[in-house]
Amino acid sequence: MIKLYEILVPASNRIDKFSYEHHKEWDAFVTGIAGGVTVHKSSKGEWTSPTGELYRDRMIPCKIACTEKQIIEIIDFTIKHYKQEAVMAYLVSEEVIIRHKDEVEK
Repeated sequence: MIKLYEILVPASNRIDKFSYEHHKEWDAFVTGIAGGVTVHKSSKGEWTSPTGELYRDRMIPCKIACTEKQIIEIIDFTIKHYKQEAVMAYLVSEEVIIRHKDEVEK
């Protein structure tokens, strides 16, 4: 079942400033799995790891309509692609309605 998720993608990390091309590779991967992604403006965030280390990062909230299996695949790719300790995604809506113009009466 397709649901709407938001995932927090790193804008950069402590070592790397990710290039536009690096982000576009992630976009292409997600689009290949889910058919699309909505990318929002970056924002600041912080979280504490299980070891007690505080991370302060800029992140990019992205919304994706996909299945739970697909969001897990996207999370796993995001961890590897951006070399992250953790990546958070959460359910925004259990119902997604997508209509195409050929479904609308003229």
